[in-house]
Amino acid sequence: MGEAAGTYRKLRLMDPAGMSRVIARMAREVVESAGGVEGFALVGIRTRGVPLARRLALEIEKHEGVRVPVGLLDITLYRDDLTTVASSPVLKRTDISFPVETKTIVLCDDVLYTGRTVRAAIDAILDFGRPRRIVLAVLIDRGRRELPIEAQLVGKQIATSATEVVSVTFKETDGEDDVWLLDRHPEKKARQAAARPAKKALETKAPLKKSPGRKAPKISADKAARGAAGKAAPKGRGRGKR
Repeated sequence: MGEAAGTYRKLRLMDPAGMSRVIARMAREVVESAGGVEGFALVGIRTRGVPLARRLALEIEKHEGVRVPVGLLDITLYRDDLTTVASSPVLKRTDISFPVETKTIVLCDDVLYTGRTVRAAIDAILDFGRPRRIVLAVLIDRGRRELPIEAQLVGKQIATSATEVVSVTFKETDGEDDVWLLDRHPEKKARQAAARPAKKALETKAPLKKSPGRKAPKISADKAARGAAGKAAPKGRGRGKR
């Protein structure tokens, strides 16, 4: 998914080079999980599951010399929150031009969160037939599941809070490759940023406090003179008796 409104960038999870390395590793894992390059197909869940599926197919072709079938899947009509999304949902093209029966279908998506998107995708796939097996491959697994769904192939797994958002962008859909962890509290970040320089300035300008202790008693000039004279007197000689 792209960046959500009202968020700020908190932590970069992957740069373009990191994304390339992760996708190359996932492509090898897809082949190992399927037991070879025969008998499986990649299906990208719209929107950003599609470029992930296509890149996995390119990596497999580069290393194995075999072009794996790639399908595109729109799950809009299978969502369990369809009535709350829009009165007239926008449908995108679904293109699965190969038979799914007897195949291992590798569902591809950018972020795994509640599991509801994957549940809808499974329902959509089953309308095309009964696959031999369905495997889930995601670039980021951020946890916080609402349904008992897990990914078999994961690019990166992180723990997130309820206010955090994972933003995945691809060149094909967004013009750049990037993965960021966002947060929905920009005002909190602004307060923290403003407090840091103020605190630092206070620490540098504050005078050093003297350690508490007893004040030295005041000594008059006469007492000081007599004390000095007493110290200068030779040992063994003292005052005579009066």
